[in-house]
Amino acid sequence: MQPRVFAILTALLLGVLGLGSVAVTDWSPAAATAPRAAGAPAVGARPAAAGPASATATGDPAVWTRSTLRNKMMAEMDAADPGVALADLDKITKEKPYTVRFCHPIAHELGHAAVKRFNADFQKVISFPHETCAAGYLHGAVEEMLNASAQPETDLLKLCAPKNSGPCIHGVGHGTMFVAKQDVAKARDLCNKFPSDQNRIRCSEGLFMQLFGPDEEDEQAKANLPADKLAQDPLYPCKDQPSLFQSACFFYAPTFYLSSHDYPNHPEVYAEALKWCLSGKASGGAVDCSRGVGSRTMKYNLDREDWASQQCATAADGWQRKACAEGLVSYYTVNYTDGGAAGRLCAKIADKEMQGYCRSASGLSSSLD
Repeated sequence: MQPRVFAILTALLLGVLGLGSVAVTDWSPAAATAPRAAGAPAVGARPAAAGPASATATGDPAVWTRSTLRNKMMAEMDAADPGVALADLDKITKEKPYTVRFCHPIAHELGHAAVKRFNADFQKVISFPHETCAAGYLHGAVEEMLNASAQPETDLLKLCAPKNSGPCIHGVGHGTMFVAKQDVAKARDLCNKFPSDQNRIRCSEGLFMQLFGPDEEDEQAKANLPADKLAQDPLYPCKDQPSLFQSACFFYAPTFYLSSHDYPNHPEVYAEALKWCLSGKASGGAVDCSRGVGSRTMKYNLDREDWASQQCATAADGWQRKACAEGLVSYYTVNYTDGGAAGRLCAKIADKEMQGYCRSASGLSSSLD
C-alpha cells in the first residue's frame, strides 16, 4: 500500500473512532437539584469511599478509613516505637480533620499494644508523648494495665500517681469498665476508690465514655443498654446514678444516640439529638446532655466548624444553644491543645449569637470582631 494512501486511511479511521467516543459520552452537566436516590447519603452527609481509594504519592490512601489508618499506625509502631506512630497519627489528623472521628480508638489500640510490647512497664509505655487524639494512647494503656491486673482495686490508685493527671484518671475510668465487664455499678465502685471527688468525677468520665462507646467501633466497648430500659427512659441509666456521676453520664449519652442513628449518613440527627436531650429536663440532665451533643458534633465535624455551630443554633431555647456551644469549644480545645485554638474556632462561626456563646465559653472578649 502506498504511504499516502495508508496515511489517508489511518486519518479516516481515527476520525471515526473519535466521533464514536463523542457519541457515547454524556457531556451534559449533572443536575444541581437531582432527587436523592433511596439509600444515598443525605445532603450534608460525608461522602463514603466506594471501594479502595487510589493511593497518593506517598503510598497512603487518598481517603483514610479506620482500618487503613489503624493498620498503618500499628505497622509503624511495630517497626519503630509508639512515639513514631503517635507523631504520624497527630500529623495525619491535623492534615485530615475527618480522621479525628476514629483516631481516638486507634490510639487506644496503640496503648494496649504498647503495654504488651514493654511487658507492662507502665512508665516506659507513657514515656512517649501521648496527647494525640485526646490522650487515647494513655487511655488504652491504662485499660490494658487494669485489665491484666490481679488487684485492680489497688492498682488503679497507683497507675497515675504521683501526678494523678486528669487524662490518666480518665483512662482509669475506661479501664474500670473493662475490669467490670461493662457493669456500671461495679465500675462505679472502682472509681469510688479514689479519695477525692475530683478524681472520682474524672474516673466517671472515662467510665461513661466507655459505656456509650459504640461509635468507636470497638467490639469490647459495645454499650450494655437494654432496649426496654431505653424505651422507658431515653437517657438511661443516667438519672439512676449517684449525683456525683450524673453529669458525666448525661454528657456522654449523646454518643450512643448519634451512633445508633447513623450520624455519618444522616446529618439531621445532630439537631434531633438536641431535642432528644430535652427528655432529661426533669432529671436535671438536659444541659449536660446538650453540651455532650455539641462536643460530639465538633468531634465528628472538625473540618467544618461553622456547620457544626449551625446544628447548635437549631435549638429552640437560648440556654440549649449556649450549652451546645460550650460543648463545641470543649472538644475543639481538647483536640487542638494550643492556646489559640478557641479563638480560631470562634472566628470561624458566622452566626453572631453562636459566636458570642463560643467566646463566652472560651473566656474571650465578646467585643472581638
